[in-house]
Amino acid sequence: MNIVVLDGYTLNPGDLNWSALEALGSLSVYDRTAPQEVVERAGEADAVIVNKQKLSAETLEMLPNLKYIGVSATGVNNVDLDAAKSRGIRVTNVGGYSTFSVAQHTFGLILALANHLELHGQSVQRGEWVSAKDWCYKLTPLVELNGKTLGLVGLGAIGEAVAHIGRSFGMRVVAYRRNAAKGFPDGIEPVSLEELFATSDVVSLHCPLTPETQGLVNENTLALMKESAYLINTGRGPLIVEEALANALREGKIAGAGLDVLSEEPPRADNPLLKAPNCIITPHIAWSTFEARTRLMKTVAENLEHFIAGNPRNIVV
Repeated sequence: MNIVVLDGYTLNPGDLNWSALEALGSLSVYDRTAPQEVVERAGEADAVIVNKQKLSAETLEMLPNLKYIGVSATGVNNVDLDAAKSRGIRVTNVGGYSTFSVAQHTFGLILALANHLELHGQSVQRGEWVSAKDWCYKLTPLVELNGKTLGLVGLGAIGEAVAHIGRSFGMRVVAYRRNAAKGFPDGIEPVSLEELFATSDVVSLHCPLTPETQGLVNENTLALMKESAYLINTGRGPLIVEEALANALREGKIAGAGLDVLSEEPPRADNPLLKAPNCIITPHIAWSTFEARTRLMKTVAENLEHFIAGNPRNIVV
């Protein structure tokens, strides 16, 4: 099997190895591939592994040997699935590998907003404690999470993991899920979307990006939120209308936002959130702990191994 990894750097920047894939065939790994290089590099491939590399219908048409696309992520919107299906190309993905890492990062953002640890640590490094008039000082208000309401939009595996952490902090946890018939675990109260935005001290987004959820956080939903509330997004950037959130932060309509995703990645220099006050942005890293990437690498190889053996799993199409 001729296997080509087109954008391997984010999965393996050098701290993992490709041995499990190497055992399955002849492997070529590229850290990054420009759009015009895809056909040249994958033209003879039986299988390609991609993370965010786009594979359009036009590109797939020029890859006559291709039988398998392994997406080294959960989302598959970078692959034209209809075109793949029509050409008999099997597409698989990987789910569940980063649940605990994303939940951890979600609370990292919450704590960054509530305690401003980095801000105060940097202040000490600048010598401001040495020269302080008092034995302690704070640069911002500090917020205790115990007794606050955590509102989860979406309640998949990550949402449930975040709920568990929230309850350990003594938070009341409420949630909205589109399919309420799936039920709600003990300790999580079902609420309407409007009630969630209006009553939560922290609103955290864990729903998939669909036509219905795109722009879910907008001028109207932000207007429902408390001025003291935080918005957290470790899901998908387009869930938020970014100009509306930037305005809400500038006008003090909410207290802060913690974001690991933006609508365009890397963002444009004029993205309004990059200069919005009380907005902490991390570069889409919640998924990428060493442990999560190790699980991801293992499953990517296992998916291809199962395909070769004739019993594919984690099938998208």
